[in-house]
Amino acid sequence: MSLPGNILRVVSGAALSMLALTPAFAQSSDGYFKGKTVQINIAGTSGGGIDIGARILARFLGKYLPGNPQVLAQNMPGAGGVRVLEYLATQAPKDGTWLGAFASGPLLDPVIGPRKPPYGVSDFVAIGALETDNGFCTTWHLSPVKTWQQARERVVTVAGTGAGSGTDTEPLVINEVLGTRFKVITGYLGTQETALAVERGEVDGRCGFGFASIKASKPDWLKEKKLNFLVQMGLKPHPLAPDVPMALDLAKTDEHKAMVRLMASALALSRPYLAPPGTIAERAGEVRKAFSAALADKELIAEFVKASGGDEPQPTSGEDMQKLLISMQETPKTVADKLRVLLNP
Repeated sequence: MSLPGNILRVVSGAALSMLALTPAFAQSSDGYFKGKTVQINIAGTSGGGIDIGARILARFLGKYLPGNPQVLAQNMPGAGGVRVLEYLATQAPKDGTWLGAFASGPLLDPVIGPRKPPYGVSDFVAIGALETDNGFCTTWHLSPVKTWQQARERVVTVAGTGAGSGTDTEPLVINEVLGTRFKVITGYLGTQETALAVERGEVDGRCGFGFASIKASKPDWLKEKKLNFLVQMGLKPHPLAPDVPMALDLAKTDEHKAMVRLMASALALSRPYLAPPGTIAERAGEVRKAFSAALADKELIAEFVKASGGDEPQPTSGEDMQKLLISMQETPKTVADKLRVLLNP
């Protein structure tokens, strides 16, 4: 899948030789993964879009890894995905047997998060992403707030899953850029919990809601038109929601456009997969190759279509994803600092 040209920067050959991996490593002659277990840590709760995609992938990935290992998917919710990011950075083995499955929000944490961790997002090894998606600010169909303009006139509560998640960051950026009054009620574990909160009326809606996630976890909401779509965060309109206003188009100043563009860049990688920094290059190359092969498997595609309500995966390769991570890490300091203050008051 081709990434949008305006978000890919030219990276020097020297940098790419250190940070990117050759896309076609030969498989290990000894079948390195034979008898081993590959673990996918899911940064979310059971039943959400990340969980569903990871469990489908887990059933096929081992088929394409040398040695045909068992692949297990295990939920590790918490802190909007930052918990898994920290685990990969500090504890996970670097032999290709541990991967993280995320929403796109945690990719921004090393760039604009408050902690300034000792690693950058481009230090992680990109394995690939299942889709490209946009993040939407939505309200329940019974809410009186049905447009972004109406969200400027009254406080709109939205469910959040943690400081590093798009559910918490995207509404704050949209408030800054558009003058809306979204108020994040955070602490929900994952997609299903936020959906239940919306249905119960605990909150008015949710921002940072990917279209793919909605289709995978709550397809009836779309069929029965139970959501109002107020505004979308992305680099271009989602093909299934072309009439929902774009935050990037509504932003007035260059600084605001740059802020939205960084947030939208992460969304170009929907449901991304990362391996730990320093993962052995040959192992990582094999996992990347297996990821691409699995996503082209007709049986996987059929399962994905069934689970997502009719859409085939539109994966990003590990190589293209790595370039995008480098671009995000190189965000101008002034923009990153502005967002850091905004998102971490």
